Amino acid sequence: MRIKAIISYNGASYYGFQTQNRDDMNSIQDEIEKVLSKIFNRKIDIAASGRTDRGVHALGQVIHFDVDEESVDLYKLRYSINCMLPKDISFKEMKVVNDEFHSRFSAKSKTYRYIINTNERNVILDKLVYNFSRKLDIDKIKEGMNLFLGEHSFISFCTNNEGDYIRNIYSFTLEEKDGYLIFEIAGNGFRRYMVRMIIGTLIEIGLGNVSLEEIKEIIETKENRRVRYKAPSEGLYLVNVNYGGEEYDQN
Repeated sequence: MRIKAIISYNGASYYGFQTQNRDDMNSIQDEIEKVLSKIFNRKIDIAASGRTDRGVHALGQVIHFDVDEESVDLYKLRYSINCMLPKDISFKEMKVVNDEFHSRFSAKSKTYRYIINTNERNVILDKLVYNFSRKLDIDKIKEGMNLFLGEHSFISFCTNNEGDYIRNIYSFTLEEKDGYLIFEIAGNGFRRYMVRMIIGTLIEIGLGNVSLEEIKEIIETKENRRVRYKAPSEGLYLVNVNYGGEEYDQN
């Protein structure tokens, strides 16, 4: 039986989602698999919609795992899991799905959020937002955001050296609230560091250190002109994974 779960976590204390296979580098995956294996009394492996890097958070990460049992009380299971997990990881929802569902390969799109504090440093929210504490040209940033919309090669905005760099950005919004800048970006997929490098580029645009024309030229070329800007991990959240309305419920 395959179980799909939506989870949230504060990634500040972890070396990313994926297991590092080192005792001194704990991961979100390690903690979840340890609890599930204890509950089911055998090794349980999980698969996620994608990796999040060290210090990155999630509000709606999706995982799946398989169990031999033909029937499980999901309400009791979720309660038990959350009692045993560290307090910075939580299972929000669980459901039984058919074997065709895969948390990664069935995903149609993802939404990420990035939060920047332009006020004085907020030590309470340290590790939860990027305490930038400088003023930015918001109009220029919004113009820059529009450059990333649509389908482009993002070879210059990620660190992977192989594979497909073509991605489609469906929406890119910015909300200003009491000195906090809340970006949300949705697309059919994101390469490693892609969101952080896009946000880092927008910060440089907002500071006047790079022009819109320069970034437009980089986006439009298919050559690797990798930008050197990358926002830190603490402001980044995986908000939602969309599966396109396809029905994977177990009948």
